[in-house]
Amino acid sequence: QVQLVESGGGLVEAGASLRLSCVASRLTFNGYRMGWFRQAPGQEREFVSSIGRSGTITAYADSVKGRFTISRDNAKNTVYLQMNSLKPADTAVYYCAATTSITVIRTSNVNYWGRGTQVTVSS
Repeated sequence: QVQLVESGGGLVEAGASLRLSCVASRLTFNGYRMGWFRQAPGQEREFVSSIGRSGTITAYADSVKGRFTISRDNAKNTVYLQMNSLKPADTAVYYCAATTSITVIRTSNVNYWGRGTQVTVSS
């Protein structure tokens, strides 16, 4: 019954910005560290960013540091990923994820996955 629903993906040119949203339902939202992962065609799903339960602790993959910003609004059960200065290498399906882990989120401890939203960055 738990659902994570992503939105905000699209086709943009290099240098553009997108803001992804993930709305969680039937989930005790503030009990979960939230994260974003992405998966390009033929590649393994990789970590992009995460945010702690209170929204104060964040982490980013080196490839997106300085360009992406994660945030959450616990009152709205929503986590966001602001993506700026997008590059063709950012092209992937972006997945929202939730874990009960209080320290890290990784593919092996994700409790719930969203179905993903496509981000395509043209050159």
